[in-house]
Amino acid sequence: MARTIIIEAHGGPEQLKLVDRPVGEPGPGEVLIHHKACGLNFIDVYQRTGLYPMALPTALGMEASGVIEAVGPGVTHLKPGDRAAYASQPPGSYCEERVMPAKCVCKLPDGISFETGAAMMLKGLTVHYLFRRTTPIKRGDTVLFHAAAGGVGLLACQWARSEGITLIGTAGSDEKCALARDHGAAHVINYRRQDFVAQVKEITGGKGVDVVMDSIGKDTFDGSLDCVAKFGMMISFGNASGKVPPLDIGVLAAKGSIKITRQTVFSHIADHATCQHMAADLFGKVISGDVKIRIDQRFALEDVANAHRALEARETTGQTILTL
Repeated sequence: MARTIIIEAHGGPEQLKLVDRPVGEPGPGEVLIHHKACGLNFIDVYQRTGLYPMALPTALGMEASGVIEAVGPGVTHLKPGDRAAYASQPPGSYCEERVMPAKCVCKLPDGISFETGAAMMLKGLTVHYLFRRTTPIKRGDTVLFHAAAGGVGLLACQWARSEGITLIGTAGSDEKCALARDHGAAHVINYRRQDFVAQVKEITGGKGVDVVMDSIGKDTFDGSLDCVAKFGMMISFGNASGKVPPLDIGVLAAKGSIKITRQTVFSHIADHATCQHMAADLFGKVISGDVKIRIDQRFALEDVANAHRALEARETTGQTILTL
């Protein structure tokens, strides 16, 4: 049996329940992993509230780190005793141990701690596909990144700086703006006090940015489109403020023949070899020091409801983990 956080109905943080669940043995293509720490992400909130509906009851959580206890037939890249970390479907990382598909579980280098491994995988792989796999972004290009002081945002600021990309970051307070700047944002905009569209146009001399990366959704979507330069790209990858309403595709032509895409990390890591390659790139960034993983909040597994409340209230910075 393993302590596990589940939901039996969609709703608020009060729906999160701690229960004991049987674990079982790994089958073909599976591993049994004993967790050391678990990551917290906004997708967990989407699943809990029902924005992303799920069959219930279900466990929650999309990333963690730990030690491989057993491997099933066909698993060759991991063995018992290996340190490992993952971001992976299906949900269920909020637990002491679990049996899960092995293809997205990655061997964790000795130079990266379990806490860092739990905090970095989903957000770090997200940053990887945003900068490396979605649209060509080269040294000297300019990117607008919303929520630049959040978990994904601080990684994005550092990633951009390490590759000579100019990142304009938005955040909701002067303190968060300073944090984004400290992590590599070339320009920062306090969206509570400033019109981010006007500020972007001023910074770019009226041109706009080559790429917008927007995980906020409804509240920033229209403004984000106004920030894209002619022939540029708008990457939507989240809905923190709510779902984006239907879009008249003709708007894209009127704004300069711009492109738009809705991305998810799980499409990019669905292939085993691709996932392992992306993780190796990410581990390299962290080990080199180009990207530092900042863990600002730690909650015990049984205190997960308060962790969700803090995340939804935008009271968090950097990464948040659950400790076991």
